[in-house]
Amino acid sequence: MRARRAEIMLKSEKDIEQMRIAASTTSEIVDELVAAVAPGISTLDLDRLAEEACRRRGVTPAFKGLYGFPSCLCVAVNDVVVHGIPSAGVVLREGDIIGLDFGVVYRGWYGDHARTVAVGAVDEESSRLVAVTKQALQAGFEACQPGNRLRDVGSAVQRCAEGAGYSVVRDFVGHGIGRRLHEEPSVYNYFDREQLMRLRAGMVLCLEPMVNIGTADVRLLADEWTAVTADGRRSAHFEHTIAITPAGPEVLSISGAGVRAA
Repeated sequence: MRARRAEIMLKSEKDIEQMRIAASTTSEIVDELVAAVAPGISTLDLDRLAEEACRRRGVTPAFKGLYGFPSCLCVAVNDVVVHGIPSAGVVLREGDIIGLDFGVVYRGWYGDHARTVAVGAVDEESSRLVAVTKQALQAGFEACQPGNRLRDVGSAVQRCAEGAGYSVVRDFVGHGIGRRLHEEPSVYNYFDREQLMRLRAGMVLCLEPMVNIGTADVRLLADEWTAVTADGRRSAHFEHTIAITPAGPEVLSISGAGVRAA
């Protein structure tokens, strides 16, 4: 039986302009969160800062209530890979790393962005992990050329991460984005020969490599949200909202074009 072809929602230039505002606003709020990251702050404090930043800008947090998720911000401290729930009991310490995964809705359009940052001074291994994961995102971005296949993107990410001696998480992948946070297609962070779809102008994708120091395997905690590395070693996560244009890929989730705070 032939597999059903994924329905791809191509965006017009006007649509992409609205998404640029949504994604840029997301990045600007993450800028504020990064500036607040310091030893002694709790992940719940960061979640409250994110919600207040949305309120000032008149945008809606994209994650809160989605599929039942209870918070505005996904946090990932040290061995947490993704989808950590902010808590007053999780207080950042010198030497931690934290992933900040956040999204907003602006006039019905979604933006999505993630960064992993150091809390104060971190060890060399953690610093290298964060740098390589960011490089893997850049490698995937550069492969997002019109006419390339989705598997070219995953292959670029995988080569970068594994070439540095790390592993790429396979349980969670990137995605299309638009009027919904998660649209087709899925965007793997590793080579899969079945990802034959060609990239076309008008596609908007969220590319989000999650890279581990040790095993790629993850396990889910009792809250049924928080995913951690199976071996307890650290993980990093970066994400951009990327538009495919006739001239090549464009990162939409860059600060500067968003809704300004009052």
